[in-house]
Amino acid sequence: MSLIRWDPFADVENMFNRMLPRLSRGPRLSLEEDGGVTFEWSPTADISETDKEYLVHADLPGMKKEDVKVTYSDGLLTIQGERKQHKEETNEKYHRVENSYGSFSRAFSLPDNIKADAIRCESKDGVLSVHIPKAEQKKPKEITIQ
Repeated sequence: MSLIRWDPFADVENMFNRMLPRLSRGPRLSLEEDGGVTFEWSPTADISETDKEYLVHADLPGMKKEDVKVTYSDGLLTIQGERKQHKEETNEKYHRVENSYGSFSRAFSLPDNIKADAIRCESKDGVLSVHIPKAEQKKPKEITIQ
């Protein structure tokens, strides 16, 4: 039997994030099971639809392709990665740092009418675009009953 550390504030934080999702998109500290603290952030995303495909646009400025992983499994599209803080050894003293750093993960439920094997990604000007083609819908066959 393993012991699980109870964190009474985690439930409150989860409830707050569900009730006010827009405010929870900013950077935040997260407690790990071993008592450590990690810094998390979540990129903003826009989801749109055309006749032929669904589109997910995620804002990932300053991130390299190799630092982002996009997967699809069981109806769930997941975008995850890590933005590392640039540390240069200079005598420069920062007065304010507003950029978010750390790991992130966003998951989106997709409908059943997609071509999973044809999902493709592209990145331009700090925006990741995920193209999710729609599957052709089968038209019901009409039978005349006499």
